[in-house]
Amino acid sequence: MTSDLQQRIITRVQDCMQLASAELAREFAQPLVRFNQGGRIAGSAWLERWELRFNPVLLADNEAEFMAEIVPHEVAHLVAFACYGKVKPHGREWQHIMQSVFKLTPRTRHRLDTTKVSPTFSYQCACRSHQLTLRRHNKILRAQQRYLCLHCNGVLKRQ
Repeated sequence: MTSDLQQRIITRVQDCMQLASAELAREFAQPLVRFNQGGRIAGSAWLERWELRFNPVLLADNEAEFMAEIVPHEVAHLVAFACYGKVKPHGREWQHIMQSVFKLTPRTRHRLDTTKVSPTFSYQCACRSHQLTLRRHNKILRAQQRYLCLHCNGVLKRQ
C-alpha cells in the first residue's frame, strides 16, 4: 500500500520524467518506483530495470530534500542512461542533465542526517575518539581488519 508521502514522490518522479521529455524532445517511459532502499543511501537508479528505489526512513524525515534534489538526481541517472547508454554514474552526461534539464547543481552525495539508519561505534586511539560505521565495526569484530588513526598511527580500540 502506498502512503501519501510515497505517492507525492511517485508524482514528483513522473513530473521530472515529463520535464526531461519536454527539455530533450524525446519520450521517456515512467520508471517503476520502489521504497526499499536501505542503509545511508537516499535513492538509487537501477538502469537496466528502469527502476528507482528510495529510502523510506530517510524520506520520512527529509521530504523537501527528496523533492528538490534526490528525486531529480535519480531520474537524471535514468535519463542519462536512455540518452547515452552506460556512462560514468556522475559523469559529464549526468551532470549536463542535472544542470540543463533540472537546473540543479550536480552533487554526487546527499547531505542528509543518517544517524537513524547508520549507527556508529566509538573507538579510541592514543590521541582521540573515533566513530566507526557498522561495517567497519563488524570487520574489527571478525578480525578481518584493524584501523589506525591518521594522526598518531595508533590502533583503534573499542571504548
